[in-house]
Amino acid sequence: MGNKDKESIIQDLPFFLGLSADELKTISGRSRIVEYRKGQVIYEEGSGPSAFYCIVSGRVEIYTEGSPGKCLILEYLHRGKYFGIISLLTNEPHSVTSRALNDCAVLVIDKEDFDFMLKSIPRLAIDLSRTLSRRLKRKDLHQKSIFESTVVSVFSSYSQAGKTVYALNMGLSLRQETHKSVIVLDILPQDKIPTLPHKLDLDQPRIFDLASSEGIYTLPQEYISKSRFGIDLCCFYYQDNNDSCLKRLVEILSLMVNDYHYIILDLPAVMDRSIISILNQSDVIHVLSSPDPLDLKRTNNLIGRLKGDFDFDPQKIKVIVNEYKLAKMDYSGQLDVLGQDIFATIPRVEFGAGERLVIDKPDCEYSKAIRRISRQLGDCLVGLVLGVGVAYGFCHIGVLKVIEEEKIPVDIIAGSSIGSLIASLWAIGKSSQEILEITREFREPKHIWGLIDITFPRLGFIKGNKLRRFLKKHLGDKTFYDVRLPLKIIASDVHRKEPRILDKGPLVDAIMASCSMPGVFAPFKFKEEVLFDGGVTNPLPTEILAQEGVKKIIAVNVTPSREDILRQVAKLKEGIAPGERASISEKKPLGWLRGIKNLFKLNIVDIIFSSVEVLQSEVARREGELADIVLHPDTSGLFWLELHRADEFAGRGEEEARKKLDKIWQLVNE
Repeated sequence: MGNKDKESIIQDLPFFLGLSADELKTISGRSRIVEYRKGQVIYEEGSGPSAFYCIVSGRVEIYTEGSPGKCLILEYLHRGKYFGIISLLTNEPHSVTSRALNDCAVLVIDKEDFDFMLKSIPRLAIDLSRTLSRRLKRKDLHQKSIFESTVVSVFSSYSQAGKTVYALNMGLSLRQETHKSVIVLDILPQDKIPTLPHKLDLDQPRIFDLASSEGIYTLPQEYISKSRFGIDLCCFYYQDNNDSCLKRLVEILSLMVNDYHYIILDLPAVMDRSIISILNQSDVIHVLSSPDPLDLKRTNNLIGRLKGDFDFDPQKIKVIVNEYKLAKMDYSGQLDVLGQDIFATIPRVEFGAGERLVIDKPDCEYSKAIRRISRQLGDCLVGLVLGVGVAYGFCHIGVLKVIEEEKIPVDIIAGSSIGSLIASLWAIGKSSQEILEITREFREPKHIWGLIDITFPRLGFIKGNKLRRFLKKHLGDKTFYDVRLPLKIIASDVHRKEPRILDKGPLVDAIMASCSMPGVFAPFKFKEEVLFDGGVTNPLPTEILAQEGVKKIIAVNVTPSREDILRQVAKLKEGIAPGERASISEKKPLGWLRGIKNLFKLNIVDIIFSSVEVLQSEVARREGELADIVLHPDTSGLFWLELHRADEFAGRGEEEARKKLDKIWQLVNE
């Protein structure tokens, strides 16, 4: 690169604006432009002062070492940002590490030349001193708010995979869900005509030719089209295996990340060097495939090449199965052919439904799937947690009724014990009303015996075969693949004494494990593991969703308070069932409860449950601290075994949800 070219680059950097020709020549003569590859460390924490750095193109992340093996990201830097100056001005070692987030070009001025620059151009010295003073006075570098731009590439191993419609709807959904700036880049070979302008109701835009725009380091505004749907569009032509095209696109991306939170690249389905290099600049790669075995095999080969031949990080490659073709094999078969997990499945679109589905058909299953993906990408997932409680768990049904009627978005759901059953029924598509109808099977107290099959109490009093038949009746052979939103069921591992998150395999098995109350039900054998009630370790499994990266958590804690439980235990000692109706007491003193007492003598079921309940109450309270909103329905006057009073429990849940509805919407919309 000649000095004139370097001077032209330097004068476009914000820090050097307004310098005279002689001053620019001085800096040009005492600096160099260094290219760093993606992932390359520029300087390390603890190393001595080295140079002044200013980004010409690309992105740099600044981080410090946290716990062993983990990094704490402090800042993302883009074009025009400078770094390394505190060490230069204080002559102290670097307190952070800088690393190229993608391929970067950086203006570097070594320490001796930097000192000369400050003496020769006093204005720069004053500006840098002010910057240093502000940073040292604030002492808040580690707490600063980070503007992070995410580059998402949409790709496929073959054409006609539905990637352009996917990229369009992902952009529209990200805009709707995050309210942040979004641009879609349509990158095409020169013999193709862009289709996205028509889909966004735009006139045919000017197309930026990456191969014939030499000397242009910025993107003129006339190439950016602003749609009436809130997202922007820019179309590019590129040439196969042309390194200058890649370099120019990286330069343009390094500018766009200052203006857009999300940049979506719709890439052609070809495996030439330029496209692979562009993929490597992305933060996330969504690879689309149909469920057809041949397409899955192609996708498997593509991912194998990205990982093996080009050393791509497996964590950033996400497979999206687009069911525009009918599936010829079940989910497990698809996984076998694909060779890795499926990140998401988007349902088949009905003929004539249009292409801006999240705008024109927001309630279709395709739009719902896209919204969940975009909310995860946008870091604004809403999670719902349903806690333990036997009959108390019927309060969950009332909460779900409010969520349905108010159309509150829920992206992921987790449950323990009874919460796992209610969550599973809802996740497979049953409405709150349908779930309430299922509870009608317990319309009289005596019907609880339909779930109880007594066994010799070696591991538990109840075998669980009747409960399993009940679950099979309503869930059939459905697996976690059949749910309409991600579902996590929590059980407890007998041997490891830790929670076990179940999210694969038959739903009935997972629920059986999660509902196996110790001392009452025999532990459930799941493959080679022995599992029991999830409520023992996670009665309100908020932590599980927090670990999944869910930032907005609504938890439904139906466990009575410690004080309520102790009052209930006291009444049990007196032989009085707290929720017993007067009519039952008059006609059949202690009714069905006496039957259980006569069978178990000291009512061991009550003793076990009440003891566990006291412990769970405190654990659930602590777990509730991880949630943004905790719904705690008033269950006074109701008893944990009164399955026949489902309507009353559901009413209590609905009442609590409506009471906190404003707070729920505030959380969802923030």
